[in-house]
Amino acid sequence: MTTSYGARTVGQTIEQPKSIRSVVFASSIGTIIEWYDFLIYGMAAALVFNKLFFPNIDPLLGTLAALGSYAVGFLARPLGGAIFGHYGDRLGRKSILMLTLVLMGLGTFLIGVLPTYSQIGIWAPVMLVSLRFIQGIGLGGEWGGAAVMVLEHAPRNRRGLYGSFVQVGFPLGLVIATLVFGAVSKMPEADILSWGWRVPFLVSAVLIVLGMFIRANVTESPVFERMKARQEIVKNPVWQAIVRHPRSFLVAIGLKISEVSWVYMLTVFIVVYATGTLKLPKSLILDAILIAALVELITIPLFGWLSDVVGRRPLYFIGAIFTIAFAYPLFWLLDLKTPEAVILTVVVAMSMGHGLMFAPEATYFPELFGANVRYSGASFGFQVAAAIGGGFSPVLATALAGYMGGTAGVSIMLIVLALITLLAAFFARETKNESLIN
Repeated sequence: MTTSYGARTVGQTIEQPKSIRSVVFASSIGTIIEWYDFLIYGMAAALVFNKLFFPNIDPLLGTLAALGSYAVGFLARPLGGAIFGHYGDRLGRKSILMLTLVLMGLGTFLIGVLPTYSQIGIWAPVMLVSLRFIQGIGLGGEWGGAAVMVLEHAPRNRRGLYGSFVQVGFPLGLVIATLVFGAVSKMPEADILSWGWRVPFLVSAVLIVLGMFIRANVTESPVFERMKARQEIVKNPVWQAIVRHPRSFLVAIGLKISEVSWVYMLTVFIVVYATGTLKLPKSLILDAILIAALVELITIPLFGWLSDVVGRRPLYFIGAIFTIAFAYPLFWLLDLKTPEAVILTVVVAMSMGHGLMFAPEATYFPELFGANVRYSGASFGFQVAAAIGGGFSPVLATALAGYMGGTAGVSIMLIVLALITLLAAFFARETKNESLIN
């Protein structure tokens, strides 16, 4: 028996390049769909949900309430990471990936058919928040499974590159979400509020069917099959991941927190800030996000490849330092209000403050944990940080900007979070040459 990942042999099973490409494609298509589902909610929360589901309060409070319902999905993500991580480490990666896709898609589709506040009163926001919670649980389990599946099929010297294609699901999902919402935003406002906002949510039903079809033919992880054959499965992998790997768990949270806060500043808070405070057209800020996401389709695989060359940790040092340096100029440049300044600012900020650290995560986080707790550890650590940094940062930023009458407080918040990531990178270990087998 050999454990050589350079030749890609696990036990007696040899993974051919075609098989690896199939796994990468199936995992990536799922993450594209999942992120599309999750992101359209953020855009709807920033643009229309305050009017449809929270109409009888002050406009600022209505926006905060809409973004608060958005944050509920992030609070659910650690729960999803724990639940599906547990079963993914005990029952296998593939079956859980099918379940998370269905759960996420169902929650999204049902949001698209919800009655609004004017139709059923307080039950409308209650149902909206409940479905957002279901979305969060689904996404909480999806990412970890996709990341682990690709990692455990990939050759050692290409793990960063292959893992980055799982991460490409975010910008590609963002591209699709932005295109769909961009088309909707060009409609008369009365049509948007009456039925147009529902279209992006209903479209997800078609994507879910496509994703299920593609994933049905994926093979189970060879590392999990080997672990199962050797009876190395643990009874409580989530607890074991925290107790046996406390440093890795805390490092994963710290590495994630700056990047996730930064990207949701760019895709949620800035939409509110640019269209509300700066009075910029919705189409301009959506176009800027679209172009930035398209650029990340190139930069994320590039950074993934780079993590195989120089290691995972250096990318976090560079990304965190960039975020600290750019936290104030981000808003100074947006305040210029010219299309060129807005688009270029968002493009640079997205790739350097997000893509640089986001690209290696699907590889790095699972590598930090042993095989029998890998799904649980990577998912739970990733999603706890996402809940803290991604769920609350747009809400906190909106509150800070409203209270202070400017963005200085928002910049300080971004710098503090980047310092946490910088500290986590200092304590992290390099994993690019480590074996995936315990």
